[in-house]
Amino acid sequence: MNDELRQCWNQRYGETQLTQQPARVLSDYLHLLPRHGKALDLACGLGANALLLGQQGLEIWAWDVSPVAIMRLDEAAQQAGLSVHTETRDVILQPPQSDSFDVIVVSRFLERSLAPALQAALRSGGVLFYQTFTKLRVTEGGPRNPHFLLEDNELLHLFAALKVRVYREEGLLGELDSGFRNEAMLIAQKEVL
Repeated sequence: MNDELRQCWNQRYGETQLTQQPARVLSDYLHLLPRHGKALDLACGLGANALLLGQQGLEIWAWDVSPVAIMRLDEAAQQAGLSVHTETRDVILQPPQSDSFDVIVVSRFLERSLAPALQAALRSGGVLFYQTFTKLRVTEGGPRNPHFLLEDNELLHLFAALKVRVYREEGLLGELDSGFRNEAMLIAQKEVL
């Protein structure tokens, strides 16, 4: 990761008013989480997903390329009385090791080359919660670079080795002023061995 990009994220996460909400793929489906285990919030930003996972009693890891984001997450976790193992880490250069997490959450981050590593990083029966932007959009927002936007049904293809538990991508179908638009979400499980 080049220093210019890291600096850009540091500046963004350093804004005092900036906050994040947990991804809907996680907050709407908390009932699909295991009762215990290790969870990773990959490319965590300010760590809203990590904090929500910690409130569910899971052992949490959170990685992001921005040291500013990690510092702010550490402060938020301490205020909430949660233990989060944080690390400033370029997840593209250092993906998670195989068979290391029961839950992996990825939101609003897309690096297609990581898909095999994420699948391998799940333990037997582990669950992936993934939500990010699509090319088919109703409104502006999110990245403009098409490399960071999903094609139609792309998450299903990227994680075809996992069993789909939930998939939602509404595209441009029906009444465009309601529903879940501009993003796709996937919850998929690794085979239980």
